[in-house]
Amino acid sequence: MKIGIDISQVVYKGTGVASYTENLVKAMLRQKGHEFVLFGTSFGRQKELWSFIHSLPTDSSFRAKTFSLPISFISFLWNQLHIGRIERLTGNLDIFHTSDWTEPPSKIPKVTTIHDLMIYKFPEHLPEEIIETQRRKLAWVSRESKLIIADSKSTKSDIVRFLNIPAEKIHVIYLGVDDAYFPQSRDRVTTVLHKYRIRQPYFLCVGTREPRKNLQRVLTAFSSFKQANRTLVIAGNFGWGEDVAIIPGVKILGFVPKKDLPALYTGATAFVYPSLYEGFGLPVLESLSCGTPVVTSKRGSLGEIAEGVAIEVNPESSADIRRGLESIILLTPAKRKALVQKGLQHTAQFTWENTARNTIEVYKKIVSL
Repeated sequence: MKIGIDISQVVYKGTGVASYTENLVKAMLRQKGHEFVLFGTSFGRQKELWSFIHSLPTDSSFRAKTFSLPISFISFLWNQLHIGRIERLTGNLDIFHTSDWTEPPSKIPKVTTIHDLMIYKFPEHLPEEIIETQRRKLAWVSRESKLIIADSKSTKSDIVRFLNIPAEKIHVIYLGVDDAYFPQSRDRVTTVLHKYRIRQPYFLCVGTREPRKNLQRVLTAFSSFKQANRTLVIAGNFGWGEDVAIIPGVKILGFVPKKDLPALYTGATAFVYPSLYEGFGLPVLESLSCGTPVVTSKRGSLGEIAEGVAIEVNPESSADIRRGLESIILLTPAKRKALVQKGLQHTAQFTWENTARNTIEVYKKIVSL
């Protein structure tokens, strides 16, 4: 097949959609017998876009087509006016896999990955311009995409409920865990902790700082957690909304490059991720893959992918989040080891090769329609 993939979102380093796009494309290029056209709009970040393209194997069967236009213009052109067929830029294709942000018009059969429906579940946590853009985009997806890919069963249920798309058109394909995430050596952990001036023991939060990540309740839980000399480390870009109130014992790192994250996970007492809503929840699997226990939400996709291998809490209760932190501390060495081992075994099934193969199967279904 001749497959087009929108790679525009790889420029948003540190986000789940960037990780999804980057890892899916790399795994796709290892699937033999197909030609790929990687299409990207850089949104003023041409350097980052081409940095990703140049990182791909030169012996892979792909070509890249990029141009630099503001996201506001692209959104207006494709999501609002819905003009400018994608095949004029990519050439003829058998299938085009659209991004999470734009839905270009096309006579080429399209598949769209919908990562989440935050705009319907928690609109109060999003800027109005994002809500409006996504509503327009999803309206076109509902009309034009032959099939939909959802990151989780939870997201599939949301798509059926809010977009009225028939369940049979939606295929659940779990994401994978990057090979970089595995238990790091003591020396590597020491080096990274020294770089960021972090002392053990510490709890770790990773993710873009935005309201749905629920950091304020984590801080409330941590502040009432009577454990001396323990730090809460928060890593990730600032997204939108009010920033969290900083309290003693909290260290804000900002963006942390991917090469340092496995050591941060490995060195932590626990990874704390009681998000109010996620389409999947990659950081949960990343932490488990590094051998670190997880405290996460019992609801939605997080409860789905972490069931039985994490400490699950009610994300709307600071007291329950605190209970989760305390339960980690109270684990005996034997019980902690057993929980870690269970997490490692669980995450072994989440590979990007599986994600790519299953995605190719969805493409084949569309081409055969």
